[in-house]
Amino acid sequence: MTVWSKLADSVKIGGRGTRARLLDHDPSLTFIGAGRSAFVFKLSGEEKALKVFFPDFTHVAQEEAEIYKTLQGIKYYPSLYEAGENFLVIDYIEGSTLFECVSSGISITDEHIAEVDSALLSAKMRGLNPSDIHLRNIFITSDGSIMMIDVARFRQKKDCTQWNDLKTAFHKYYRKAYFPKRIPAALMNVIAALYKKKLIPLAP
Repeated sequence: MTVWSKLADSVKIGGRGTRARLLDHDPSLTFIGAGRSAFVFKLSGEEKALKVFFPDFTHVAQEEAEIYKTLQGIKYYPSLYEAGENFLVIDYIEGSTLFECVSSGISITDEHIAEVDSALLSAKMRGLNPSDIHLRNIFITSDGSIMMIDVARFRQKKDCTQWNDLKTAFHKYYRKAYFPKRIPAALMNVIAALYKKKLIPLAP
């Protein structure tokens, strides 16, 4: 058993499905976030992150590991260092998600949007079909470049329009001089909910 797998085993999770609760973890792990299927920690003394999946989502861990292996060597995606039944070890990303950028007023530029396009095109050239692209899984790093995470849905068969819709909103609204560059997180969550219900028209 590796050190990383022992650390993953130290993470105790209660609850079921997406209502999982973090009960305990090794003190060397720093909790940095929770998603729909996993808790994420920074490893002490390393620029790496440990992603531990909820008990009902271990199949997602295996799927995401395979996709990260396919993406290895593309600069827009973190490297995968180890994968287990319920965990991944990947690069820790220092920066802000696009969601955090909008909610705190950090500028998103045309160059950042072009980099996301390049990242998605690179994935497609590896035979993948990027899906579920949203503001919380795209980072602007501390050096101003783009990194993408949460790639478990990159092998879906459906035609996902989410990124194209975000680009439309970027050009149609965000880039306008009168549009506020800082939007409260609560309001953004409302907008996202309305978008999912197809209540926001985004036609160019």
